Formats: sequence, structure tokens, C-alpha cells
Amino acid sequence: MSPGLFCLLGLPFLFCQTTGSLWTSSPTSSSFSDSAFSSSSGSHPGPGSVSQSLSNFTGFEDDHGTCQCSIVLPDTTFPVQRVERLELTAHVLSQKFEKELSKVKEYVQLISVYEKKLSNLTIRIEIMEKDTISYTELDFELIKMEVKEMEKLIVQLKGSFVGSTVIVDQLEVEIRNMTLLVEKLETLDKNNVLAIRREILALKTRLKECEASKGDNGPVSPPPPAPGSCGHGGIMNVSKPAVVQLNWRGFAYKYGAWGRDYSPQNPEGGLYWVAPLNTDGRTLEYYRLHKTLDDLLLYINARDYRITYGQGGGTVVYNNYMYVNWYNTGNIAKINLSNNRAEVTQTLPNAAYNNRFSYANVGWQDIDLAVDEQGLWVIYSTEASTGNMVISKLNDTTLVVLNTWYTRQYKPSVSNAFMICGVLYATRTLNTREEEIFYYYDTNTGREGRLAITMQKMQERVQSINYHPIEQKLFVYNDGYLLNYDLIFNQKPK
Repeated sequence: MSPGLFCLLGLPFLFCQTTGSLWTSSPTSSSFSDSAFSSSSGSHPGPGSVSQSLSNFTGFEDDHGTCQCSIVLPDTTFPVQRVERLELTAHVLSQKFEKELSKVKEYVQLISVYEKKLSNLTIRIEIMEKDTISYTELDFELIKMEVKEMEKLIVQLKGSFVGSTVIVDQLEVEIRNMTLLVEKLETLDKNNVLAIRREILALKTRLKECEASKGDNGPVSPPPPAPGSCGHGGIMNVSKPAVVQLNWRGFAYKYGAWGRDYSPQNPEGGLYWVAPLNTDGRTLEYYRLHKTLDDLLLYINARDYRITYGQGGGTVVYNNYMYVNWYNTGNIAKINLSNNRAEVTQTLPNAAYNNRFSYANVGWQDIDLAVDEQGLWVIYSTEASTGNMVISKLNDTTLVVLNTWYTRQYKPSVSNAFMICGVLYATRTLNTREEEIFYYYDTNTGREGRLAITMQKMQERVQSINYHPIEQKLFVYNDGYLLNYDLIFNQKPK
């Protein structure tokens, strides 16, 4: 290697220099020649024009006078832009990580709270398990056997009882209700069996009291009238309420009506219907139909319909037609349940409407429709009657008034009303748990009078009462709950 021979590496050129001479070559080549340099430029740059970034490399001159340098260059330049993007991505990921970490800390705190709640529930469950009442081994078959024993006892008691059997008849109805309620609970909510056991115990106590009073003298009560028959002397008593269920729209829908379609041509058939009002307590917009009571209880096989003109809870269904008060008017509409169409509308002559004379504690029921063994009725008031109740018999086809009766009972002082065999029965509120059937008007005789028949209720207000002639039951809408009452009738007077 010649003294004074060295190579300079720089971008974009590589320089080899001997005394007074300079050669250049492409950076991708490891050998350089003076001919390559001489062809690229006619003048030689001085040493002072070489970039300060050049590096020294040891070289030598071969036999042909060519400068030879051996160097190693990297494949690519340093990726500065990619590194910057990587740093930015790392920063974003760091922020996301911090955010998720804060969420995890919140979740850890919530988990700690829920652990305490679960611990408290565990303690409460252990206490319940140690209690004498088992909530997991409720035996419905045992309850059924107890009810059947009471049914046998009541039959024997009726056969051997001397005197009035009013109490015995009422007990028989309550036992029948108990049997139905047990069957419903078996398919629905088994926890309510404890309440049933308490009811059974109370009934057994009352049966024992009846057995102890067998010797009382008095007339023997006749059997109940045939379904759909008016061979009785009116209502004598009412059973305790049988709670069917909460209405299908929920607890917020406190106003409405429900019942079962009565058709003289098909008395044993008939749809069950539920018509809750909107939460304003005025508008009837949706109603639901069920073919059987089981379907209604299980909320299955329902037919839902919507109308835009219903008002108040004075709705009834008769012979597959629903009858409602047309919104904001004194008209009555007849709706075909097969197609949900209003086929007939008719004005009720002189009827007050829009809360002029509605029931006590229930708005928008100035026009209250009713059904009994004799057909379709409407209960309302007029200005001429000074708010007293008016009863009209309607033609169920045309809605024309056939006959009208005027009572002396002020309608706004009545909580609700219904018809049985052409007799109007009116109720009033005694307290938050009791209603009383206190008034009647018999359209067959024109007589009216006072009664004192107590009806228990589940909630404070009764929104509607409908009667079904075949079942001889009252269908009551009680602050959103659907109730049933069995009726006990007097012997028909001679």
C-alpha cells in the first residue's frame, strides 16, 4: 500500500485519493478506477470541497495504477419516519392502556361491593334454610289432598246441616276458588303456596265452627241457580277475590277493564279479554284476546289489537263484539272482534260525557256498558237527571235505546256498577281494602233499595266491574290486577 494513499467515504460518492489525484465511484461498488472518475467530470474538486461527513478508509494502488478500497455499506438508510410513526402509535396505545386500567380499577371496586352483597344474601339464605318452613320442598299433592278432604267435608256438612246454609255455601265457593288457585300456582309461582296453606288453615277453622253449630234451626237454602238462569232472588253474598294476574301491560296501567265474552248462542264458549287504558287513565288504545283462561294466565296465544277512539273503562264484550265509549263524545261504538273494525256507532241521547258524571275515584267512565242474562245495557247520567244514574237497555245490533229507567242514586257517589238479571247493583268504597254493594235498582219491578254486601279487594280502587251470566262471576279490574268473585244468590221469592 503506497504511503499517502487513502480513501474517503461519503454520500452519495466514494472518493479515493493519491498525491494530486482523486477518483470517484458508485457506493454500491467495492472497487474504483481512475477512468471512471475521469469520464464523469472534467475537473477535480479540491480537498476543501469534500463533505465533512466523509470517513477515511485504508486503500492501495494495484499494478495498473488503480486505487483499490474495501468497504462495507448498510443495505438501507436509517428509517427515521417509521420510527416516528412507531413512537406515535406507542403513545396512543399507552393512553388507551391508562384508560382501560382506570376502568379495571372501577370494576374491582364494584366487584368488592357485589361480594359484600352476595355475602349478605348467603347469610339470609342460610337463615331461611334453618327455618321451619321449607321453600324448596313444597308439596302440591299434599295441598290438593287437603283441599279434597275439605270438599268431602263440606258435602257431608250440607247434607246433615239443619238451618241456614249461607255460611256453608260461601265456604264451598271459597274451597272451589282454592282448588283453582292451587292449580294455577302449580304451573306458575310455587312460592305462593305458603299463602295457600294459611288460607287452608283458616278454612278448616271455619268448617269446624260450622260443624259445632249444626243444631241451629232455620230454612234449608236451595241449590245455586242454573248457569245463565235468573231463578234467584238477587245477590246474597260475594266470595273473597281470586287474583287471576296482573294485566298484561304492567303495574303502571292501573285503569281498564276485563272479562269474558257472553254469547247466548254459544254460552259455554267466549273469549277472555283484557283492555288496560293508557297511563293517562282515559285512552283505550290496545286490548288483548285469549281463547282460554290458561292462555291468559300464561300470557300465550294472545291476539293484540289497536284502536284509536276508545275512552274510559266502561268496556264490555257481548256476542263477539266489543262495545266502547267513542273518544271525546257521547257515542257508543260496536267493534267486530274478528277484524277489529267499528261497524256501528250511535249517539246515546242526552248522555253526559268527558268526566261530567263519572264514578267516584274513576275518571272518564260517564258511559258504562254492561252485559247480563238479558243482553246489553248502558249506565250513565244526564243533565236532566241532575247526575243521578240512568239505565238504558240497548239493541245490541243497532245500539238504539229500547227502554230507559231513572234512579235516585247520584252517580258520582258510586264507585262502580254492574247488571244481573235486569237489576242494577252499585258499589261504594268503605276503605282501602273493602267495597260494599250498597244499592240496587230492579228494572223488572221499578223498585230500588239498600244492601250491605261487603267485597274485599286487593288494591285501593276498583276501576270496572263486569258480570258473566254463565260463570256467575264478577270480573273486576282493581288498580291493574284482574280479580274474580263468585256470587251467592238468594232463593227466589214467591
